[in-house]
Amino acid sequence: MFRTAELQRKLPKEDYHLQVSQLREELLMMQMELRKAPFPVIVVFAGVDGAGKGETVNKLHEWLDSRWLMTRAFGEPSDEERDRPEYWRFWRDLPPKGRIGLFLSSWYSMPILDRVFDRNDLASFDERLERIKTFEQTLADDGALILKFWMHLSKDAQKDRLRKLEKNPLLHWRISKRDWQHWEMYDRFIAAAERTIMKTSTGLAPWKIVEGYDERYRSVAVATAIRDAIRFRLDESKAPALSSNGEKKPTPLDTGGLPTVTILSRLEMEKTLAKDVYDTELKRYQAKLNQLQRTARDKKVSTLLVFEGWDAAGKGGSIRRITAALDARDYQVIQVAAPTDEEAAHNYLWRFWRHLPRAGRVTIYDRSWYGRVLVERIEGFARTREWQRAYAEINDFEAQLVERGIVLLKFWLHITPDEQLRRFQEREQIAYKAWKLTDEDWRNRERWADYELAVNDLVERTSTRQAPWTLVAANDKRHARIEVLRTLCERLESALAGN
Repeated sequence: MFRTAELQRKLPKEDYHLQVSQLREELLMMQMELRKAPFPVIVVFAGVDGAGKGETVNKLHEWLDSRWLMTRAFGEPSDEERDRPEYWRFWRDLPPKGRIGLFLSSWYSMPILDRVFDRNDLASFDERLERIKTFEQTLADDGALILKFWMHLSKDAQKDRLRKLEKNPLLHWRISKRDWQHWEMYDRFIAAAERTIMKTSTGLAPWKIVEGYDERYRSVAVATAIRDAIRFRLDESKAPALSSNGEKKPTPLDTGGLPTVTILSRLEMEKTLAKDVYDTELKRYQAKLNQLQRTARDKKVSTLLVFEGWDAAGKGGSIRRITAALDARDYQVIQVAAPTDEEAAHNYLWRFWRHLPRAGRVTIYDRSWYGRVLVERIEGFARTREWQRAYAEINDFEAQLVERGIVLLKFWLHITPDEQLRRFQEREQIAYKAWKLTDEDWRNRERWADYELAVNDLVERTSTRQAPWTLVAANDKRHARIEVLRTLCERLESALAGN
């Protein structure tokens, strides 16, 4: 695989200066146009030590406008990063649309190092490469342009490079015992690299192997590849759409003429709870939750709650009964509305990754990433292919949370249309509740059947063994609140017992 990158290619100095003069101009013009483009550019650098990864990134900063570049390098995770799933730090640092992100020591580094040093077996290594493919697929499907460069040197060339740097009084600090240790394990690194490239070089996120023997050659090779890929994508984005699939207009859901029977229509909506029983149960479960959360904090077990449901279904009331039992320093409630400009410039999951709780803390989402397959689907804010692939993306996201040990609970609070109407009318009459009622709430009632079918699909596609949905009959607020508290306590207690 790497023989073509061991030819000791060189670019003569005169040719280099001629090419760079035009190349820099083209890069800057391209970057100016990119700033208004509807996609980000993610450039990943990996390769053998001494092959020029850092120098190439520095050269790109010299040739491009650094104000519109983001450079990130990831070493050993910090305590804050260890508290969260592995990919939290990568999601957090993704570039927004119109920007270029340059990544050194990226999501490839630890899997390769762990394989080289026998910290995982081949099957585990392949699983981690599949996770990388899924991550990159999610970004690429959302429009990101992903370019990956493997900077290569032969073993002899790497040895010469390390010796030259070691002898240079200005650069010797760059060479450590670790670099020589890696050189001695060169064959193991190349074996891991070869498998990595074979497993993760896809049409949407391809690898390009660049020979790092000559500084001038590698700099021009990388910059030219970046220029050409971005130019092609910019031209492609200007092409007229082949269909109107991307139009933002509501589309009624088709039931194929079959009777509309959903998982929500099978809920027992008559469930109620007497006030005296409710008062007793509320105190009992809040006391229990308080003790469980204290234990979870000590054991560094995080909890993440997702609340979805109809307007006026009681999500806020259930959340307040939970937070009343917790130390305010241990939780945060995230109210999810239409994305801000910053959030809209990223993949839709980005804003949710940002707010994941630290070890032992609680994050509560009042509406969540499921907006992608609910309101964005129904109202036409997401294209068909976008919301259809979101089920798999959400399942992978939640799998990473659970694998990290986060206790994940998802609640759908269900009420009937008649009960919603009664609550809307009640809100209109109460001054401190009237602000909650909007024209959009009334309009959404007209699409009740579509939303119910979308919820049925949501449960079918994302209620997994590790992240099941809890469907709560919420016509009676007291019953719903106790059902939520009871479920939370049971799940948290079970998680702590196995921790």
